Amino acid sequence: MKPFLLLASRPEDAAADSEYEAFLRCGGLDERDLVRVRLDSQPLPDVDLSRYSGIIVGGSPFTGSIPHEHKSDTQLRVETELGGLLDQVVDVDFPFLGACYGIGTLGRHQGASIDGTYAEPISAPVIELTEAGVSDPLLAGMPATFRAFVGHKEACSRLPGHAVLLARSATCPVQMFRVKTNLYGTQFHPELDVPGLLERVRIYRDAGYYDPAQQEEVEREMSAVVVGDVHRVVRSFVERYARD
Repeated sequence: MKPFLLLASRPEDAAADSEYEAFLRCGGLDERDLVRVRLDSQPLPDVDLSRYSGIIVGGSPFTGSIPHEHKSDTQLRVETELGGLLDQVVDVDFPFLGACYGIGTLGRHQGASIDGTYAEPISAPVIELTEAGVSDPLLAGMPATFRAFVGHKEACSRLPGHAVLLARSATCPVQMFRVKTNLYGTQFHPELDVPGLLERVRIYRDAGYYDPAQQEEVEREMSAVVVGDVHRVVRSFVERYARD
């Protein structure tokens, strides 16, 4: 099988490694099947799309909607590199799955409004599939509603007309969308389970995703959440697009 490509931009080693392991586990992949490039520490190399089955962009502490003058040189480089890659990916409708930071990257590239209107603290809202989501092949077999972990400072507040809304929640109207046939973005984390979420709670304790004074309460509430259904999104992406 041609490998999938994971483009990561978490500078914290523990969070980056945990994210990689989560995508491996949810996708039923081993390390030879998921090539990781850490954009936080190296420039994006030339990507020959013919060598890969698909591309996954994970989460990040980067906030794309802040003014350019407040972004680090690394973030500006990563945004430029991902934008150039998306020019190619969107043009040929190449399989793409962007989670959290990835949905903002795809959305911004396609003309969506990305801002702080629908930011969500670390939580596990009920995600509801739209009519289009129920019939989307990537979501085949998913229940109409499911729980998923979120935690983000920005989200899509307006989709461009050519994007298809696939899922929403009471606190964030765009939880998943599709562009063309094969390009997907999820605001929720399809790779996260409870241990992974608790690790991120601790790593990003002072990053503004929740009130640090409520850490024990957040950990207790999140430990009781069942999010198994959401992992099907990653497995379905792998099964649908894996190529020999």
